[in-house]
Amino acid sequence: MQQSLEEWSVGTRGRGFVEITSEVARRLAASGFKTGLCTLHLRHTSASLLIQENADPDVRADLERFFAKLAPDGDPAHVHSCEGPDDMPAHIRTALTSVNVSIPFRDGGLVLGTWQGIYLWEHRHSPHRRSVVMHLIGE
Repeated sequence: MQQSLEEWSVGTRGRGFVEITSEVARRLAASGFKTGLCTLHLRHTSASLLIQENADPDVRADLERFFAKLAPDGDPAHVHSCEGPDDMPAHIRTALTSVNVSIPFRDGGLVLGTWQGIYLWEHRHSPHRRSVVMHLIGE
């Protein structure tokens, strides 16, 4: 059993989804690992990682609308607003989703469903550079 750890940066354009499936797959292929587990960790508290449908963009738009109702920007109930009205809602969105995902791999490829993609979900309105850490364990 071997392990590998690497980190890279993903640019966002502000609130919304950035699909990172191909980047993860590329890095996995370059590692030489054939079978094991890939764990991704996002080193931030105002963005998240998730596996979601990658065929119909309406799914991602519907998720945005749902979370806008669940954690609206500028809610007067929020005390924390150091970086603006989207600050605390971004933290709430992250708390309700996750900063970690694990995906098994075999034959050097990610074991994802037909319509699954890996996304970095930016919860802030302004663009950011986000750090993703990939840990591989396997052979």
